[in-house]
Amino acid sequence: MSPMKQRSTLSSTKVILISIMMCIQATCIKAIQRNTFRRSAFVTAVTSSPLKRYETSKKAIYHPLLLQATTRSSSTTTTTTQNNSPSPNKKTPTTGRLRRLPVVKAPAELIDKARKTAKYVKADKAIKNAKKRAQKEGAETMDAITKALCVPLRDIVNGYKYEMKHLHPFEKVVADLTARARQKKDGLTLMDVLNEIHEARKEILLAGKDWTAAAKNADSAREASELILEGSERLYDLFNDLASSPVTNIIQLQKSLRTTPAVRLDTPAVVLVGAPNVGKSSIVRAISSATPEVNNYPFTTRGMTLGHVEVFWNEDVRATTSIIPDSDLSLEPTQSYAFSQLCQIMDSPGLLVRTEEGDRNEMESLTLAAMQHLPTAVMYVLDLSGEAGDKCSSVADQLQLRKEVRARFPRRPWIDVVSKIDLGLVPGAKEQLEDILDGTPYIELSIQENVGVDELKVEVMRMLGEVRVVLDAMAAVDERSARPVSSTDK
Repeated sequence: MSPMKQRSTLSSTKVILISIMMCIQATCIKAIQRNTFRRSAFVTAVTSSPLKRYETSKKAIYHPLLLQATTRSSSTTTTTTQNNSPSPNKKTPTTGRLRRLPVVKAPAELIDKARKTAKYVKADKAIKNAKKRAQKEGAETMDAITKALCVPLRDIVNGYKYEMKHLHPFEKVVADLTARARQKKDGLTLMDVLNEIHEARKEILLAGKDWTAAAKNADSAREASELILEGSERLYDLFNDLASSPVTNIIQLQKSLRTTPAVRLDTPAVVLVGAPNVGKSSIVRAISSATPEVNNYPFTTRGMTLGHVEVFWNEDVRATTSIIPDSDLSLEPTQSYAFSQLCQIMDSPGLLVRTEEGDRNEMESLTLAAMQHLPTAVMYVLDLSGEAGDKCSSVADQLQLRKEVRARFPRRPWIDVVSKIDLGLVPGAKEQLEDILDGTPYIELSIQENVGVDELKVEVMRMLGEVRVVLDAMAAVDERSARPVSSTDK
């Protein structure tokens, strides 16, 4: 090769090497830039997270129901930060889940289904060896029977635990009270029954595995066929012995739980509280727009009387809440009202003075649960005539009970009502009441003589307006927490 050609070849090689080095350098620079951008985008996403924006902008509102909503909102917003979109599973709990409990079939139905499942297992004709064909058929049959018996038991336990975990707090109390009432009959709680079903499933599963292994390792085709017959009957007998009773108990409990009334959480309500036989039901009938209905609960023969009153709201609920006289309830609202809403008036079972909180019966626990977990104002009703009729409804007990309940729920919208004033007052009762109220106004009421009824209706509307303000604020918090991140929020 001539010197000229050698220099030309070297020059071409240098050009190629330089081009390769430049390509490598450009690739490295792009990778570094891309990594830097990702880090900066991550920092921006963290610093501008909706949780941080929410924490800096939320206002302190001290109503207990709203505090629950803000706590719920914080956990939901954290999920939004991670996924950059609202989680579909984070929803405000509502009542009615007790009616959607998993459907549990009777033990006889589960066994019949297992028998039918076993018939679908057929011998594999592709296997020429009779022994191996029978071994496979026997193992698959026993496995199918085991699954047909165990899977429904697993679903019962998991389904109930999931639903109970996601119940609204009020429904949790109702479920607990229902189970407690049944416990008085048979001594078993709901968790006891679920644990029995879980243990029964484990025993059936172990036995099924043993029979499946025995059929798989049978010494002959005939023995494999005999193991199918024997093993299946043994599993059915084991199911009847261990699972039949707890499954039946769950079905009976389910019938009770599925009949519990659903309570609307987006509707303002006033709950009437007081000792037994103080005239709460009469007040509900007097101020309701229609005939009240009775919500019956499975653990008590004394249900909650539920009345309704139609309220016509102005655009700014905080400013004023209007009451329509009874004579005008049939008329269309004028242009000054933004919308109307059917609100609830709830008569609760009577409370008694208790030395220990654990001594309260199911009816009292239901009343306290309604006050604690539902969007309600409180109308505390007293009968100071001395003719309440119940030995536990004396004037002294009623006044003591009022102090205890008000101390327990100090932030609820509240009005005190002295009913049955047409029967007179026990000497000194009025002075004792005014001493406890310490200047707080109260209403003297007589349904028989129509005294104080209009004044009471006005107070009911006022309290419903206060509850609605809280509900609107709770809805705003939930809506804000569920809203996806937008550029305007940054």
